[in-house]
Amino acid sequence: MVTLRIDGLDVRAEEWWTILETARFYGLEIPTFCYREGLSPWGGCRLCIVEIGEGTNSRMVTSCTYPVTEGLIVRTNSKRGIEARKVLVELLLASCPSSKTIQDLASRFGVQKVRFKVEDEPCVYCGLCVRICAEQMGAKAIGFVNRGGDLKITTPFDRKSEECLRCGACMYVCPACQLRCQGTEAPGVVCGSCLCPQPTCLDSYPDLMCYMGAAGDCGTCVTEKPEQAK
Repeated sequence: MVTLRIDGLDVRAEEWWTILETARFYGLEIPTFCYREGLSPWGGCRLCIVEIGEGTNSRMVTSCTYPVTEGLIVRTNSKRGIEARKVLVELLLASCPSSKTIQDLASRFGVQKVRFKVEDEPCVYCGLCVRICAEQMGAKAIGFVNRGGDLKITTPFDRKSEECLRCGACMYVCPACQLRCQGTEAPGVVCGSCLCPQPTCLDSYPDLMCYMGAAGDCGTCVTEKPEQAK
């Protein structure tokens, strides 16, 4: 067992656990997108980033792939991390605004606009379909081919695969296949109908830390800086 600190809490974890696994074991929520329990960690979307270390030595890492170590200090909801996640959600929205999964993430993080060129792609390259096909279904019928702008997921040589089980697991886990409530003819890039209140905590503290519920969801726990409080 190793001892580490997450959001000011001293916790113990198995040596082979990742930061994400440890946080979830203790009920601390870290948002994910390309991660799914039962599949190998990918770390591609980077939405699960957390800040480790202190001061000038701190850095951002993907919690789904980073192993715990003795004395590790982790901040799951630092201001730096929250802002980074918002940018990542914007990029996902620009890539596939028709996804309900991504629209829900935008509402959760208060993303109301997209500053990037909207591509409206049919795939966000999270790799979930590739991993579930290989690791859960044992078929390995699809995979990544090419690089850069030519990257895509397809069968070998773009031909009908004899290995495909026609099970539909790839569609089941695909976030791009989960269409937003407004359908394909949505009036705008961002829905925002399920928007969560913008938390005020980060205006006064460097982290979101609320042990009465989901961190920062209420947006009313802090209204003034500690030194200004009466």
